Amino acid sequence: MGGQPLYLAPRLGERLRSLLESGELLHTLTDALGSPLNLVVPDQLAANLEQFRSVYRRHQLSGQVFFAHKANRSSALLRRLAATDAGVDVASLAELQHVLGAGFTPDRVMATGPKNPEFLWLAARTSVTVAVDGCDELEQLAGLVRKHALARVRVLLRLWGFETSGVRVLTRRSRFGTPVSELEPLLEAVERHGDVVDPVGVAYHLDTTGLGEKATALEGCLRVLEECRSRGLRTVAVDVGGGFGADYLADGEQWERYTTELTRAVLGTRPPLTWGGHGYGLRNEGGTLHGSLGLYPAHRPVAGPRYLDELLTRPAVSFDGRPLAALLLEHLYDLHIEPGRALLDQCGLTLAKVLEVRTGEDGGELLVRLAAKADDVALEEHGVLMDPVVVPRDPARPGDGPVAVHLFGSLCLETDLVTRRTVFLPRRPAPGDLLVFANTAGYCMDFHATHAQRQPVARKVAAWQEGGAWRWCLDDQYWPITSVGGAQ
Repeated sequence: MGGQPLYLAPRLGERLRSLLESGELLHTLTDALGSPLNLVVPDQLAANLEQFRSVYRRHQLSGQVFFAHKANRSSALLRRLAATDAGVDVASLAELQHVLGAGFTPDRVMATGPKNPEFLWLAARTSVTVAVDGCDELEQLAGLVRKHALARVRVLLRLWGFETSGVRVLTRRSRFGTPVSELEPLLEAVERHGDVVDPVGVAYHLDTTGLGEKATALEGCLRVLEECRSRGLRTVAVDVGGGFGADYLADGEQWERYTTELTRAVLGTRPPLTWGGHGYGLRNEGGTLHGSLGLYPAHRPVAGPRYLDELLTRPAVSFDGRPLAALLLEHLYDLHIEPGRALLDQCGLTLAKVLEVRTGEDGGELLVRLAAKADDVALEEHGVLMDPVVVPRDPARPGDGPVAVHLFGSLCLETDLVTRRTVFLPRRPAPGDLLVFANTAGYCMDFHATHAQRQPVARKVAAWQEGGAWRWCLDDQYWPITSVGGAQ
C-alpha cells in the first residue's frame, strides 16, 4: 500500500451517522430498489435553514433564504422546505413548475438563470420575482407583460464587476448579470418600463469561495442601491447569491496530509496516488511543479451559516469601515441569499453495491467495481474528495485491516472511474457490501446523472425518524404532513 493509508473521512452529522449505523435498512433498500440509490433526509434541510436564520437574528436582519433548486431535483426536499418560511430560486421552466406544485406560493419564488420566453411568461404570469441579467432580458420581460396584460413584475437587477477603494479587489467576470460600468443604461430601461416592472433590489452571482470578493460585491451593491434611491426607485433588497460552501471532511489534518502527498506523487518522490497518473490540475514539468490544484476545499471550517456570518461582519471600506451587516440594518435593506450546497449539507447519502473485487497488477491496489456509474456519484465532478463508508452485508464478517482500492463504475468505458484517486478503506470490501458516499445531496446526487448504455439512474428515497426508528418512502411520495414527515 506504500506507507500509511491516506484517509479522507467524511464529516457525519447525527442523522447521517444514525443511517450509516442502520446497515440492515440500507441493504434492504438497495435490495428492493436497486443500486445506486440516493437517500435524502428532509428534516435535516429544515434544520440547516434554521441555522441560517440564526445568523439573520444575530445581526437583526430581515430577508429571504432562497434554496437553489438546481442543487437537487428531490420532490421530498422541496416539499419539506415548502412547510417552512424559506423561498426557492428556480433556474428553468420545469423547476418553476415543480416548486409551484410542491406548495410554494409565488411570493416565495425567484426566477434566475438563463430564461426562454416560456419561462419568463410563467414567471410573470404567476407573479414570482425575476432576477434580470441585462437590458435585453428586461425588454423581453416588459414586452411579455404588456402583450398579455399581466400584473407588474418584481425584478432584481443582477450585476457584476464591482470595485472598492483601498486595496484593489476586482470581482471576477460572470456570464450572469450586467457590469456595474453599464449600470446607467440598465437603470434607464427600468425607468422606461416602470409601469410594468417593479425594481425591488439588486443582486450578484459570483462563482467563488473568496470572502473578499463577496464582500466587495456586497459593498458595491450598497452603493448601487443608493444610486437607485437617488433616482426615486424603491429598491429595498440585495441578493448575495450562494457559494457559502460545505465542510465535507471530519479531519483537516487528513486533508493537508493528502494534498501534500498528492504533490509529492505528481513530482515522483512517492508512489502514485491516482489512476493513470492523474494530477487533479497539477503536473510535473522537468521536476518542477506546475498548474494548480483543481479541487474543492473539502475541509472548510468556515462554511455555510458561519461563512455568511463572517461576510456580514466584514468592514465596508467605502462606508467608513462599518460592518456590512450594520449598513444593511441602518438602511432597512432586506438581505436575500441563495444557498444550494450549504442548505443541503448532511441531507443525503448515495448507496452503491459492490459487484466485484479483484487484486490489481502485481498484487497492488484492489480493483472494486460498483453497481453505479461515475455520474451517479459525481463527487469528483465537483472536485470533492471524500472516502465512502463500507457497510458490510454480513456485519459479523471479520475485518482484515486497511486496504487501498480503485473504484470503477459499471459502464463499458475506461473513463468510468468513480474516483480517479486511490481510496484507502479501513477494511476490504466484498461483493454484496455497500459503499456509502456521504453528503451527496448538494449537486453530487443527480446533477450529472445519465441513462448511458441504458443503465438506470439512481432512484431516490426520503427517510425520517419517528419514535426512535427510521421510516422511509419513495421521494415523490413524501409530503410534510404529520402522518409522514412530522412537520406541522
